[in-house]
Amino acid sequence: MLALVAPREPFVQSQARISARMQLNFSAEQNLPSSMMIQKQDDSYSVLIPGLPEDLAKICLALVPRSHFAVMSSVSKSWMAFIGSREFIAVRKETGKLEEWIYVLTAGSGGQGSRWEVLGSPDQKKRILPPMPGPRKAGFGVVVLDGKLFVMAGYAADHGKEFVSDEVYLYDACLNRSATATFLTKGYCYSPVHQVPIRIFLKSRWTALAKMNVARRDFACAEVNGVIYAAGGFGHGGDSLSSVEAYNPQQNKWILIQSLRRPRWGCFACRLNDKLYIMGGRSSFIIGNSRSVDVYDPHHNAWEEIKRGCVMVTSHAILEKRLFCIEWKNQRSLATFNPADNSWQRIPVPLTGSSSTRFCLGVLGMKVLLFSLEEEPGYQTLMYDPAAPTGCEWQTSQLKPSGSCICCVTIEV
Repeated sequence: MLALVAPREPFVQSQARISARMQLNFSAEQNLPSSMMIQKQDDSYSVLIPGLPEDLAKICLALVPRSHFAVMSSVSKSWMAFIGSREFIAVRKETGKLEEWIYVLTAGSGGQGSRWEVLGSPDQKKRILPPMPGPRKAGFGVVVLDGKLFVMAGYAADHGKEFVSDEVYLYDACLNRSATATFLTKGYCYSPVHQVPIRIFLKSRWTALAKMNVARRDFACAEVNGVIYAAGGFGHGGDSLSSVEAYNPQQNKWILIQSLRRPRWGCFACRLNDKLYIMGGRSSFIIGNSRSVDVYDPHHNAWEEIKRGCVMVTSHAILEKRLFCIEWKNQRSLATFNPADNSWQRIPVPLTGSSSTRFCLGVLGMKVLLFSLEEEPGYQTLMYDPAAPTGCEWQTSQLKPSGSCICCVTIEV
């Protein structure tokens, strides 16, 4: 039993205010083609804390710090189901308890393999995720959905033979955290039979999901309204692709949807205004880089095209409905896109350390972080704050991966 020690009246009043605000309405199923309607989850955690109303029990669990999630998930199947659900993230957001963490894929020095590192505030110790399953890959896609990290497809060389993958793996930032926990009689719970502390071991791991319909690499991927989309790229034999598929996490299923107007590879995708935007990269029907933007509207299962795009983007990030990009030929400025009027602006990047530094963009605490793509010992992570007064937008951050940054994502749990 989870013991909560606090004055009852203020907590009940706070719970009442939270409950009044909590109209948790997930409308992802309204934004899908009819063949991809998301089924509502069964209430597999119907009794979380005996004696408490379910709404209050959910709030109680959501108020617990993230460092205890792995231990909490071992208490019961109902707790594990709730902590791993989309609703849990929504309740934590409503109660103001969401914690932001940056997951950075770094390339080890001296030819060592890549690894995922978890960065938080400067005084927090880095955590290392277990290695991704299978052979070392490149050209794969990374998406975050409901506190979970999805790594999809890509290509690899196994025993001298190159192949394109259709595999998809998931790392759950809530449930699959590596931890060793001791339950004490004065802590969360104890053995009701032996009345002694229980020591358990929780193993962090990756989970294999349903394979994609089309093996692909160097493709665009993003999440829109609870659905993951993968578009374009290269397939087997180096064939350029125009196919697009969507992943339903409730059904663990990929389905093919309406294709792009033309094959496209080396591009990237993002969510803006509840639509899927695909930019950059190349197409087999044009010479040079593609400036067109393919926009998919899930409500109508239809594509439209915008002519004002950007080219050869090496990294991007979304902050407050604005897209920030770094282009391959111009690492000394941020290109920002406003979907309200399809306009672009340029923000100069200050010179720090080496002027040849290339960047990987990340987001933490409503600021854009510029991690280095090279290993430069003297480089300090740049941080851009769009809300800061004029002249104070650029600062430095103590957050720094242990190696060169390949890609990074922000996970809220």
